Amino acid sequence: MKYAYQKNNRYFAQTANDVRDIVEQELIELEAKDTSLASSGVYFNATQDVLYTINYNSHLCNRIIAPLLTFDCHSDRYLYKTALKIEWDDFINEKQTFAVYASVSNSAIKHSKYAALKLKDAIADYFREKKGVRPSVDTIDPDLWINLHIRNNKATISIDTSGGSLHRRGYRKRSVSAPMIETLAAAIIRLSGWDGVTPLYDPFCGSGTLLFEACLYASNTPPAFLRQKFGFEMLPDFDKNIWIDVKNNSKQKMKKLSPGLISGSDISEEAVKIAMENRDMIDDSKSIHIKQKDVFQIGDLNNTFIICNPPYGLRLKKGQDLSHFYKRLGDFLKQKCTGSTAVIYFGERKYIKNIGLKPAWKKPLANGGLDGRLVKYELY
Repeated sequence: MKYAYQKNNRYFAQTANDVRDIVEQELIELEAKDTSLASSGVYFNATQDVLYTINYNSHLCNRIIAPLLTFDCHSDRYLYKTALKIEWDDFINEKQTFAVYASVSNSAIKHSKYAALKLKDAIADYFREKKGVRPSVDTIDPDLWINLHIRNNKATISIDTSGGSLHRRGYRKRSVSAPMIETLAAAIIRLSGWDGVTPLYDPFCGSGTLLFEACLYASNTPPAFLRQKFGFEMLPDFDKNIWIDVKNNSKQKMKKLSPGLISGSDISEEAVKIAMENRDMIDDSKSIHIKQKDVFQIGDLNNTFIICNPPYGLRLKKGQDLSHFYKRLGDFLKQKCTGSTAVIYFGERKYIKNIGLKPAWKKPLANGGLDGRLVKYELY
């Protein structure tokens, strides 16, 4: 059986809507062709080597989806019947595990969990009929992730070629409360305009996510270099030699991080301890400098690129008023950061006015349920 992605080499990069434009730019840089923006992602064309390269090197994509089949779907019975026709043993055997995640909108099938269940039943029954035994479901770390998308009664069944969300880099062994998701941190680094050469400092580093995403960017380290497996390895046309070449080519482009180029601090001793543990996963030489310090005790941060995600409601006591804190932060930036650029993520945008500085720009950037803003300030 020949699947849709094999016929047209077309894939879908899942991502948040407010970063689709920079995801499209990144895909083009990684040699994707014929990109096209869509709801919650970007369609693109890719050869096998480019598909593997994108999964290995993308800083911004959540998952890369390979469509198997698209069809009109007006009932759960037709979904089941059509899914039963896919040769599922092209992808897994009865001893392996799988998981289905689904999204449904404006269709006869109303609930995504029910749609996922019908597809799961079809896969299980396919193996039961053919082998007499069915593979198990594992919703945490399956061998194969399967995606079902139904919109306006049109269904697409796809394989997740990433093998789970790409934000899971593997360096975060521990974290503080409400940590920033890695792909959001990578988007902030990219949107900030940091050149990878000017010293970068995060005075609210928490468990270190912004520092480590900056490190991956500046050193050309593939964000997925710690990942043990990818979904594309389960595709029937997976080519191990091409994959080895992609990894080798990517490793050749890596460069050493200059000591002290990336630094950070946090008032919390526990956060700094966690950040140092996480740093050891990606920075053997300890080139990223991290210390315990209150932002207002740092001294000068002149001619520096400051990128940070200051405390907000979720990370402190709920309902706590941070107006005074942000005013002090604004004063610190004005008085102690001559010739610097500050890019600040506001989880609660009402505090932007308390900084008391004129922004160079503001960009909407959601973080889970937060309608956040990324704001850039040039400091003179």
